[in-house]
Amino acid sequence: QVQLVESGGGIVQSGGSLRLACVVTGTVFSDDVLAWYRQAPGKEREMVAALTVSGTTSYDNSLKGRFTISRDSATNTVYLEMNNLEVEDTAVYYCGAVVNDDVSWGQGTQVTVSS
Repeated sequence: QVQLVESGGGIVQSGGSLRLACVVTGTVFSDDVLAWYRQAPGKEREMVAALTVSGTTSYDNSLKGRFTISRDSATNTVYLEMNNLEVEDTAVYYCGAVVNDDVSWGQGTQVTVSS
């Protein structure tokens, strides 16, 4: 099982940008999936973006174009670049990994977008 540690959350004004980082500790393989999810108060956790270690990406359709997921293989860090943030993007953002069918989660990082 891998360990995930997120960072980069904070408070930003509407229209601003943030970059979240998730350091992945442990061995991952080309078919494994690394992803960002978010959970707003009173709502279910939803997928924001995901990528396989080999580089295939996928996004929630409503966020594609504003959010970009990427990975630095040298540091095994997954990033989520978020631009043109909206108040509705306020949530706890979680890094998740599916490695050998085992699911791991980070502790989450709070993103608050003010109007």
